[in-house]
Amino acid sequence: MSSQEDTPEENLPAEQDEHGALAEADEKDPFADPGLPPHEHRIQDIDEEAARRSERAVAFMFTLSMLATVGFIASFVTIPADKIVYIFPLGHISGLNFALGMTLGIALFAIGAGAVHWARTLMSDVEIADERHPIEAEPEVRAKVHADFKQGAKESALGRRKLIRNTMFGALTLFPLSAVVLLRDLGPLPEDKLRHTMWKPGLKLVNMNTNEPLRPSDVVVGSLTFAKPEGLEEHDHEFQTEIAKAALMIVRLQPANIKDKRELEWSHEGIVAYSKICTHVGCPISLYEQQTHHVLCPCHQSTFDLSDGARVIFGPAGHALPQLRIGVSDEGYLEALSDFEEPVGPSFWERG
Repeated sequence: MSSQEDTPEENLPAEQDEHGALAEADEKDPFADPGLPPHEHRIQDIDEEAARRSERAVAFMFTLSMLATVGFIASFVTIPADKIVYIFPLGHISGLNFALGMTLGIALFAIGAGAVHWARTLMSDVEIADERHPIEAEPEVRAKVHADFKQGAKESALGRRKLIRNTMFGALTLFPLSAVVLLRDLGPLPEDKLRHTMWKPGLKLVNMNTNEPLRPSDVVVGSLTFAKPEGLEEHDHEFQTEIAKAALMIVRLQPANIKDKRELEWSHEGIVAYSKICTHVGCPISLYEQQTHHVLCPCHQSTFDLSDGARVIFGPAGHALPQLRIGVSDEGYLEALSDFEEPVGPSFWERG
């Protein structure tokens, strides 16, 4: 029998460290795992006073983030939007924008800096070597992951470093308030304004091309006419807002071709008035097929049948076009008999 002393040196097993890694590479095998270098302890690992200093530094960062968030909200509420200040070297800029940018930047930076300093000085930094394993986790692997997670949570000292934990939670709780405060710039809630337009009984239908009130004789079979409410001019301050809800399509059909009886009752001698705003995402409808009485939205090809209550026959629109009840005034002009009975545009009312 041969003893260990008789074993050739190249056949001796490589020494392993406490993690199971090779201590050094085999001189004859340069591709061998050289192992991990000896772990160097940080000052915080061996000096509790240094650890407390790091804890206070992290807590300071989180506290600074909280103060910056409060400053962001205070700036948004108190600084006028039109206030201009001179700041070297930026020059004359909006005081509100500068204050919001500075406070929001400090709040974000302080949270990040505090987390990084915490990880680098107080969380465990012991190097661990592990063997690769199949993608599918074995029960033992899952158990090991859970154990490693618990061990990492324990070594992070989150439970023991209460000052860090409390200030971190405070910073993360306050920071989202910045986004909540920004909602103020969206303006007041619309309430039921989206459910009403300018149309009301007695209001004349005005041709959008000629800017003249429409008579029944102006609308011929097979034509498509766009109309707006009487009194709404393009130079008006609210023109874009109102026309986006009140724009009409006027089409004349043969009464015998109208399938929906309510549509026939709401029309005048086959002249029907429908909202021009597509019920998908609000695009203006502009394409008309005379033979089929179909109108087509150019954005996403939603198609509506004007001879059958403007119901959807193709495309992503989820609702028929609202019809406006019309008649003829004593002066012989087409006029509205009411507002739309349902909201125009995208089907927001279907969302509860």
